[in-house]
Amino acid sequence: MTYSIVARDPVTGWLGVGAQTHFFGVGALLPWAEAGVGAVATQAFVNVDYGPRGLELLRAGVPAPSTVDLLIAEDLDSGYRQLGIVDARGSVGAHTGESCAPHAGSARGHQVTVQGNMLAAPGVCQAALSAFETADGDLADRILAGLRAADSAGGDVRGSQSAALLVVSGRRGPTPWNEVVVDLRVDDHPDPLAELSRLLPRSRAFGAVGGVMFTRGLTLGPFEGVAPDELDERLRDLASAAEVIGPDNREADFWRAVLLARAGRHREAADLFAEVAAFRPALLGFAKGLAPLGFLDREALAEMTAHLEEPA
Repeated sequence: MTYSIVARDPVTGWLGVGAQTHFFGVGALLPWAEAGVGAVATQAFVNVDYGPRGLELLRAGVPAPSTVDLLIAEDLDSGYRQLGIVDARGSVGAHTGESCAPHAGSARGHQVTVQGNMLAAPGVCQAALSAFETADGDLADRILAGLRAADSAGGDVRGSQSAALLVVSGRRGPTPWNEVVVDLRVDDHPDPLAELSRLLPRSRAFGAVGGVMFTRGLTLGPFEGVAPDELDERLRDLASAAEVIGPDNREADFWRAVLLARAGRHREAADLFAEVAAFRPALLGFAKGLAPLGFLDREALAEMTAHLEEPA
């Protein structure tokens, strides 16, 4: 009782699923994806088993159309199910059971399938497909554009309540959880797609913060050997993230100050950290607590916090 888009980006190999429905928590049931393997949307009178079982078949090399055939053959109630699958090669499979609530149907394009049931109008799926195929941006942006177009064309006849957006990379490996690009869920909201649209850039911004903290030079080892142009790129990422996150959250600025201090740019670090500490004085104590963990050496910490006093 929803509409969804399942797609592969032919350039990057990314795989993704997006959906909206008038039902609580669609993100816990419908979208399934594994990097370099495939993506699945299971809906209507949803059989959640289609998600993990579908990925299992795709992982074993079964193409998307055959995976759909096998799943519905195993299910005595397949007439009530709806399913969309894209595999890592871009082939597409879809199923709409004869007992799905009207309007029900699907639309298929190049490495993308749209499916919906209990829709307000028969053209909802085609509207989503057309918007997806003409939208700019990466796969997440294009899926979201398709969902918004479906909503504008009538969407779920009952209205909207929850939405989800899941995108993974095209790199298959032993740790697929490290290949998740976007994983957003809006479980209960009067305008879930608007909320997804708000969260997507923030997700990317916090991803930049986490990337600098944990995988791009701010790990516990010393800060030697980083080229100046690489450092500047990281600092720009954090500055851009701070703009997206907004003035009421100084997380990106805090870590930018730490990164400046680690790079020996103590005056810039001190000036920025003074702004951060003025916003939230307790962050001074937090910074001092980081030093023994290896994030800051004593000299960098002293220079960054020299003119600040511990809050009372």
